[in-house]
Amino acid sequence: MKLNIVSLAAAVTISAAAMSAQAGVLDTVKQRGELKCGVHPGKAGFAEPDDNGLWKGFDVSFCRAVAAAVLGDGDKVQFVPLSSKARLTALSSGEVDVLARTTTGTATREAANGVDFTLPTFYDGQGFLVKKEIGLASALELNGASICVSPGTTSEQNLNDYFISNGMSYRVVVIEKAAEIIKAYENGRCDAITNDRSGLAARRIGLKDPSQHTLLPETISKEPLGPFVAQGDAQWRDIIGWVAHGLIMAEELGVTQSNASEMASSSTNPNIKRLLGTEKSIGTAFGLDNAWILRAIQVSGNYGEIFETNLGADTRMNLDRGLNNLWSNGGIVYGYPFR
Repeated sequence: MKLNIVSLAAAVTISAAAMSAQAGVLDTVKQRGELKCGVHPGKAGFAEPDDNGLWKGFDVSFCRAVAAAVLGDGDKVQFVPLSSKARLTALSSGEVDVLARTTTGTATREAANGVDFTLPTFYDGQGFLVKKEIGLASALELNGASICVSPGTTSEQNLNDYFISNGMSYRVVVIEKAAEIIKAYENGRCDAITNDRSGLAARRIGLKDPSQHTLLPETISKEPLGPFVAQGDAQWRDIIGWVAHGLIMAEELGVTQSNASEMASSSTNPNIKRLLGTEKSIGTAFGLDNAWILRAIQVSGNYGEIFETNLGADTRMNLDRGLNNLWSNGGIVYGYPFR
């Protein structure tokens, strides 16, 4: 009987410690009054500072939505530019609170790097960018080519897998900085650049004459990109994931940046009322207030608005939504229910 009491006491102690750990990042962010968000140092459409030093992009909009949900102000964000090599270490060591840097969720990253993938916010795939003048129509014609790639990315392994699977040889040229990759490619040091297709579209924008470069048709991998958090904090992981679900659900329900306030006060739709916090107390259950998703939408817009503003047809990126369309419109994106 004594042993059982001791065991019970130990279990209570462990449970209390676990609950304390879960609240860690949220408490830290609230006390600091600022969210530290790890982003790409400069990737068109996703994260880049403008001429006035103001950060913009798809990932930036997500970070601002999180800041609005947690701190009540989408401007309370410190954007921390991180290289591909340093990004996961920076997150696991606590240098940043969340990593929103077009990073692929993989088994190895979660098992070995002390980080948790939350959910995909952008579905991508790896491809190849080449000069039109070399006349290639397919990646299967790259046998013997030299390929530029960034270190610390899934692109390196995918590249190797693709060439081995197709019985081809290649020479890899590993370069850390995006600007140096572009320089090496333009100077002929490598015949092609490989990366996520969205990343290649961004890099093509920075070339002297983007029209003279083409993305080959093959997509050689699945790259579910999305925010990461450090392991060991379930509450924070849930908050980050559910902010994303909230932005997606807003698009599904027709809640936009311009009508969110009106719908919060007038809608009779139970799904909208729960999403915007006028019914039930979902936000409170996460350690926030119930208007958290409403504020996120007011600051950044719904998922579709974020996509179109940063990556859509009227931007330099000019990306089709494809798989990133809602499930009801031919894509695979859908938000989990707020109930």
